[in-house]
Amino acid sequence: MTRAGRVEFENDFGETVVYVRHPNGEGLVSPRAFVDTSARIARTAYVEEGARVGARTSVGAGSWIDQGVTVGEDVVIGTGVHVGRGSTIRDGAHVGAGSRLGTGVRIGRGARVVPDSILADDTVVRGHRVRRGDDFDVAA
Repeated sequence: MTRAGRVEFENDFGETVVYVRHPNGEGLVSPRAFVDTSARIARTAYVEEGARVGARTSVGAGSWIDQGVTVGEDVVIGTGVHVGRGSTIRDGAHVGAGSRLGTGVRIGRGARVVPDSILADDTVVRGHRVRRGDDFDVAA
């Protein structure tokens, strides 16, 4: 059922699940999630309840941000990515297309996850930071 940007589905347990279309990209967002208005959520992407998506972040087509996930600012999540429950992706990170992140995965600031990666539960991917006045990335 669709009403003015509201979409309802029946899940595998026979429960009705409600999503609203995000104004930037028209992706499906749980009313119990927070997605910054400047983030772009592709039309066929989902953001589940309890998730947070920061400013200027892009979530690609067919991607799924699971429950309780935190995605920082200026993050790029490619197409067909699943970010598992309770995972955290810090500012400026990039998750390549087709990747699968387990539960509780932590991706550091500015880190890069190559396409089609499979990260087990609780994996930590260290990020990078740029020192002021320096053009080089330095491991955090």
